[in-house]
Amino acid sequence: MTTQRRSYETGHKPKCLVIVDETAEWDRAVYYASRWAIRVGGGVVMLRIIEIEDQNQQWLGVADIMRAEAEEAANEALDRASGRANGIAAITPERVIREGEPTAQILDVIDKDVDISMLVLAANPGPEGPGPLVSMMAQVAGSFPIPIVIVPGDLGDPDIDALS
Repeated sequence: MTTQRRSYETGHKPKCLVIVDETAEWDRAVYYASRWAIRVGGGVVMLRIIEIEDQNQQWLGVADIMRAEAEEAANEALDRASGRANGIAAITPERVIREGEPTAQILDVIDKDVDISMLVLAANPGPEGPGPLVSMMAQVAGSFPIPIVIVPGDLGDPDIDALS
């Protein structure tokens, strides 16, 4: 990835990218990102990645049905997350739905939007570990094109307010 970030140049504004997934802690990432956006006058881009498992079912039309159902669920999740961001910070986040392998899709969204200046994730506080996305990002963090902010999933709103 060679796209130069332009977040703070004239005519641009910094944005953070938040992944909205099925985990319980997505709300912590949305809360942090929304508070940050207010503080710096920036924006929020919400990404939902859908993974269609079996592409070989297309001849039956099953893959099309699965894709349509996944897109509907993605829009519902983004509606909830956008409503939460609007309630926190009176902002309307940008919404992106992508299909495919998560890391590749995250990198492509970042590459195509030169104003994205950080990725915000939330970690599961439970004994099962921080979650698959946080674990995956930890492996590539050293070569990632933007900073990755990981919000502990058990931080309350007042704690996040103090940090953002």
